Amino acid sequence: MSITPKVVTLTPENYTELGCPCFLNPKQEGHQIKLEWLKERLSEGLTIKHLLLENEKKPNGFIEYTPGEYAWRAVDAADYLFIHCIWMNPNKYKQKGYGSLLLQEAIKDAEQQNKAGVAVVTSDGPHMAAKNLFLKNGFELVAQDDRFELLVKPLRKAALPKFKDWRKQLLQYKGLNVVYSNQCPWVARSIRDLTAIANEKGLDLKVTELKTAKEAQNAPSIYGTFTLINDGKIFADHYLSTTRFLNILKKELKLIK
Repeated sequence: MSITPKVVTLTPENYTELGCPCFLNPKQEGHQIKLEWLKERLSEGLTIKHLLLENEKKPNGFIEYTPGEYAWRAVDAADYLFIHCIWMNPNKYKQKGYGSLLLQEAIKDAEQQNKAGVAVVTSDGPHMAAKNLFLKNGFELVAQDDRFELLVKPLRKAALPKFKDWRKQLLQYKGLNVVYSNQCPWVARSIRDLTAIANEKGLDLKVTELKTAKEAQNAPSIYGTFTLINDGKIFADHYLSTTRFLNILKKELKLIK
């Protein structure tokens, strides 16, 4: 690390000043939605730590984690700290050790809170961290389902986290559905755009917001933040562009011409 890093913890007093950690322009709708979501989550123990680098005017990285009981993924991770996101930006600051620095902050907090360990869901797919960073910091793979991996940094002997039965949850969604949460601020624009397209095309798109951690843990997909479903089948498990949505409607679902 050639540039001196500083880690700042988000608090109820500074969260408005530090802003949304996900590199969104404050003018974007998702920015304010995330801040409103954070107001409720901070009291549940959610922690966000920003990485500030010398001579930079805004954060260049962050990590977001919470007690496993309040995880916003389809996992059972009670007694662990659970990482939602870890991100560095721009790319020139990747592979510099800053990700490990942020990860050690979560591990240190877990030790101080006498947690059983730290858990995270990873994937080589879009919008999620890959497992390599965690493996080199002592995490172990404990479960795999579809494209997702559940990794744990154990700190004491305890029952391991596990994926919940998200496939069972899928069965309740009939017709065209989007299920989402505001844990990820990038979802807001996608929800707005997809709803507008559905209205324009005369489609009955049912939109369901997951408003609590318990609801998110019982989401119809592991990531849980965004799921596009038609008659119990997933067609996207992360937020998507209008072009991709139209292609799904036309080519895969054949709901439009």
